[in-house]
Amino acid sequence: MAILNTNIGALQLKNPVMTASGTFGYGIEFADLVDLTQIGGIIVKGTTFNPRQGNDYPRMAETASGMMNCVGLQNKGVRYFCETIYPKIRHIDTQMIVNVSGSSPEDYARCAECIDTLTDIHAIELNISCPNVHDGGMAFGVSTEGAASVVKAVRKAYTKTLIVKLSPNVTDICSIAKAVEAEGADSVSLINTLMGTAIDIEKRKRVLSIGTGGLSGPCVKPVALRMVYQVARAVNIPVIGLGGISSAEDAIEFIMAGARAIEIGTANFVDPQISVKVANSINEWLDSHGIADIKEIIGVAE
Repeated sequence: MAILNTNIGALQLKNPVMTASGTFGYGIEFADLVDLTQIGGIIVKGTTFNPRQGNDYPRMAETASGMMNCVGLQNKGVRYFCETIYPKIRHIDTQMIVNVSGSSPEDYARCAECIDTLTDIHAIELNISCPNVHDGGMAFGVSTEGAASVVKAVRKAYTKTLIVKLSPNVTDICSIAKAVEAEGADSVSLINTLMGTAIDIEKRKRVLSIGTGGLSGPCVKPVALRMVYQVARAVNIPVIGLGGISSAEDAIEFIMAGARAIEIGTANFVDPQISVKVANSINEWLDSHGIADIKEIIGVAE
């Protein structure tokens, strides 16, 4: 058995495989299908300070080798999470991480401050690809200034491990990664979804209710892998890789690119047990190649 444990700053993971936010609910929905304790970490669905209704239907569309969604961060708000969800997940024997979203730096910070009081939640992941209502609808994550402003505000309010999820819809993801590192991020995760659209040729209109949506699945993997490789060499904080991972081989590619851990998203809809299967298969691959510790292959790709 190879050593699979890894760390994201002070956050210790029993293995490098986590579930991506928005694809695994709060974890408890999958408890009858998979042993949650065998997953390295579960990143729960996006949480905002105030409740959000999300976008109108239709808000999901299948595409070649992937899917698009425009769910719109539907959730009941951080108070509901703290009072109702947290008691149900706090004793699950894995790292439970909350994905935090907002519409202003102050909004993010207020949500993070609430979660900071939860003793059994040791990390949050900031989704900085949300619309900035004070800046013409632009996402915070597409500029160094916007990304830095959110991280700066949250860092003042949140004392535990701070992961920042980066948008791929930018020209230079490395500069944004450096900007959030400078403001106190403990780690970056990438990539979030790519912007896409789909058209119903019979109705002659776009499929999704708001026209565009986030593209995910195997089709985005080469883009994600390239960005992880670049960012891992641009920053000094741990990198978490995600984007189209559906096998141990995919995960190992990201780790060799420089990721210290990975997240599985869209593949959860195909196979709810995929995260555990990938973790076990990573172990088998390491054993078959005579590698005693997964840390030996982090960033080895030339």
